[in-house]
Amino acid sequence: MRAEAKISPETSNAAAIKEKPRTGADLLIDLLVEQNVDTVFGYPGGAVLPIYDAMYRKKGAFRHVLTRHEQGAIFAAEGYARVTGKTGVVIATSGPGATNLITGITDAMMDSIPLVIFTGQVANTVIGTDAFQESDVLGITTPITKYNYQVDDVRDLPRIVKEAFHIASTGRPGPVVIDIPKNISEALPEGPFNSEFDLPGYQPTTKPNPMQIRKLIDALEKAKKPLVIVGAGVLFADATDELRQFIERSELPVVHTLLGKGAFPGSHPLSLGMGGMHGTYTANMAMYECDFMLNIGARFDDRLTGNLKHFAPNAKVAHIDIDPAEIGKNVKTEIPVVADAKEALKALLKKDIKPLNHREWLDHLNENKKKYPLWYERTNEGISPQWLVEKIHEHTNGGAIVTTDVGQHQMWAAQFYTLDKPHNWVSSGGLGAMGFGFPAAIGAQLGRPDDLVVSINGDGGFQMNMQELMLLKQWNLPVKVIILNNAALGMVRQWQEEFYEERYSESVFEMNPDFVKLAESFGIRGVKVDKEEDVDNVLKDILSYDGPVVADFRIIPNEKVYPMVAPGKGINEMLGVEK
Repeated sequence: MRAEAKISPETSNAAAIKEKPRTGADLLIDLLVEQNVDTVFGYPGGAVLPIYDAMYRKKGAFRHVLTRHEQGAIFAAEGYARVTGKTGVVIATSGPGATNLITGITDAMMDSIPLVIFTGQVANTVIGTDAFQESDVLGITTPITKYNYQVDDVRDLPRIVKEAFHIASTGRPGPVVIDIPKNISEALPEGPFNSEFDLPGYQPTTKPNPMQIRKLIDALEKAKKPLVIVGAGVLFADATDELRQFIERSELPVVHTLLGKGAFPGSHPLSLGMGGMHGTYTANMAMYECDFMLNIGARFDDRLTGNLKHFAPNAKVAHIDIDPAEIGKNVKTEIPVVADAKEALKALLKKDIKPLNHREWLDHLNENKKKYPLWYERTNEGISPQWLVEKIHEHTNGGAIVTTDVGQHQMWAAQFYTLDKPHNWVSSGGLGAMGFGFPAAIGAQLGRPDDLVVSINGDGGFQMNMQELMLLKQWNLPVKVIILNNAALGMVRQWQEEFYEERYSESVFEMNPDFVKLAESFGIRGVKVDKEEDVDNVLKDILSYDGPVVADFRIIPNEKVYPMVAPGKGINEMLGVEK
């Protein structure tokens, strides 16, 4: 059974929103409907009871998903936003409800995910008195949001909500918090309302400067070793078609970031794979050796660049990004282009570019691909995790929405699950938040109910939000939860082995739950797989099963993620390139 994608007309309460709101909370529900919100993730509590009461009176206005923890709610909202392109919406109560959202808000800020988060707050009259379940939401969230508000007058609520959705979803997307004191939710909203907004200080630049486009083309035409880096900004701009046209026109080699996966087809001959700490040899050496680098929508973060002294040392760098603060922040940039990626690529496609003289460079990169492919070994100690990911790819025809948690399994999925379609990769990048992958899969499945969602997790990260299994049962979500179980915090253990002389301090689990029984306790099917010879049949079975499954795959315990750029090393100084 599939989750309903839309609110059915029979249960819609759209007519009710035309009535005069009884309270500020009623007004808020009306405003969410006006913003075309169809799904809200949340958890009630004292300070938001008026909002939940208004929601009850207008059942059917939108779908509310009651998670079992506020962190599950915001991670699910991120997953929903990433695969639909819509703004995720979250509601949580004051105090601990709000503080439980902090990790998700930070994650959305670092990865540029559009969210609008409503937090309850104690009444205006007791703010600042350490009232029960009071927390300084504005102070806490100021550095981790694109913007935040505390509502002082119910008449401002229409303007604030409209502004929040506009800010969250335009320019560089990000999270916006609206803190609503309980007395505002209970207030009688008598007009006139302040519904129009004007943000003269917020005017994102979307169109590129023509002179900068010309400079970029001139530099590209002179290059002998050009390279394009693509990040999530291409996906946010819905610019994958324009990107492919631009790349194919001049036969430019492409490296993608972790969150840029799917922006350019991974199986394309011009794709060099992922770059960075666990990127391919070909991608990393291309970044090291190139003489012209064009970054489209990526941040040049440390996991991509390694030691900056050794990053693209001989390259002229051009950077297209809608956020001017990112250009030149980490890497010296000769040609800055502040623009939306789609608009910049359209401008590039309108210009004639001379045939490039870089055949030797392409031949060199193809030789690297053949000589230094990703590799792994299979043993009788357990299931090879890399081989397992390849099998998942094979059985899903590379077409699944893949969510991951954070750690070794995340890198194996990034390396070995080749994606050709955009908006099918959901992973925590900048923050690297464990506990993200499984609730994000719930949000992704609710957002795209007819698509196959595979959630690849480690046994550690899965346990951080496994309480959300109840939602799979409640909403009949056919998410396939794959656990790569090595009874350890695998990436922590790998670092302890490589850099801490094998002192495995608290990285190996002495006990784990029985994940099959755990799944069954929620009324969900569970399976355990110990042997590689059983993998094909199990995957075929669970992927065709019309319902949720938790599959516990026992992988090689001490397997490592390679290649690897050690901390402080250059992108060209990789460990584990060859067997």
